Amino acid sequence: MIFVTVGYQMPFDRMIRLLDQWAENHPQHEIFAQIGKGTYHPQSFLWEEYLSPKEFKIRMQQADIIIAHAGMGSIITALECCKPILVFPRRAALNETRSDHQVDTATELMKMNRVAAAFTDDEFLTSLDNLDALAASERITHHASDELIEAVRTFIEHGDTA
Repeated sequence: MIFVTVGYQMPFDRMIRLLDQWAENHPQHEIFAQIGKGTYHPQSFLWEEYLSPKEFKIRMQQADIIIAHAGMGSIITALECCKPILVFPRRAALNETRSDHQVDTATELMKMNRVAAAFTDDEFLTSLDNLDALAASERITHHASDELIEAVRTFIEHGDTA
């Protein structure tokens, strides 16, 4: 099952429309999406505007693949569940968000091999055609690593000159 999320703050009609077009030609894929209060309602897969946090986590855990905007909540949850994730960042130039912070997030996490990312409509559609090639990143936990804790401790005790 593919679980799709646009996050909770705003809809992402462009992503949902593209996915709906793709899904129409790929009926073998079971897709469920959390789409927000968008103006576009998909015809080729099941969806709800919003899920409770509990239902959201259950959908993440049950999914084989996650497709999401490049919001940190969606990404962190996918990484905690050890699920492959394809992110499609909202773009400021298309009035989907106020800045290109999602593009920056996707770029950096892709460099770290934590997510797969598509930045254009064509890349997104190509990535959908290659979902079987997606692999999960290493699972993250709710706790900071020992290395991070030690770095913060050193900074607090000695400042940035240590």
